[in-house]
Amino acid sequence: MIEHVHRLAVRSGAHEVVVATDDERVRAACSAFGAEVELTSPDHPSGTDRIAEIARRRHWDDDSVVVNVQADEPLLPPTLIDQAAGLLASDPGADIATLCTPITVIDEYLDPNVVKVVMSADGRALYFSRAPIPWNRDGAPAGLASQKDWRGSWRHIGIYAYRLVVLQRLAASAPTTLEQIERLEQLRALQSGLAIAVAVADAVPGPGVDTADDLAQVERLMAAAQRT
Repeated sequence: MIEHVHRLAVRSGAHEVVVATDDERVRAACSAFGAEVELTSPDHPSGTDRIAEIARRRHWDDDSVVVNVQADEPLLPPTLIDQAAGLLASDPGADIATLCTPITVIDEYLDPNVVKVVMSADGRALYFSRAPIPWNRDGAPAGLASQKDWRGSWRHIGIYAYRLVVLQRLAASAPTTLEQIERLEQLRALQSGLAIAVAVADAVPGPGVDTADDLAQVERLMAAAQRT
């Protein structure tokens, strides 16, 4: 899976593509298929912190835009990597940029592995949660599974573009309470007062891989795509 995600990242046209890991097995596997890979400290609480270590080590310029692509997104269209970077570059008021796509089915809306985002009218993230948000108070008279109205709900796509100075600022700060409760690193940025720009993805990505069932579904989708 990581080799496939790496190929997608290369196809995005990024200036550099580096795999950051704290696992020697991952490092060896990535080296075997020719990826640039860096072994980092095992003590990082999130991918943000891991990438910041790589940025310091490689002495990237302060004006660099760094995009974090997670290795559990094998169906991520490469164009979204470029879109996230371009969104940040074009918005001087934003510290971070990310993407979302509409939620269309109740199972996705209720799934805690699907992260939801709510936004302001000008496209700034207000909150991210594993819970189903926004929640129609009157739409579920018989409990969670009876909810009939999830209009305005958005699935967050786990891709982040950072200005390098913001990335280093985040990595220098401690994990926040909301980040620890929800296990979502982007909440550290929100709780720290950083502005996160959110745009609707130009292409709808396939499902990410959070569970064994997700992996089986992705394998079926990829096999079907190869047959067409």
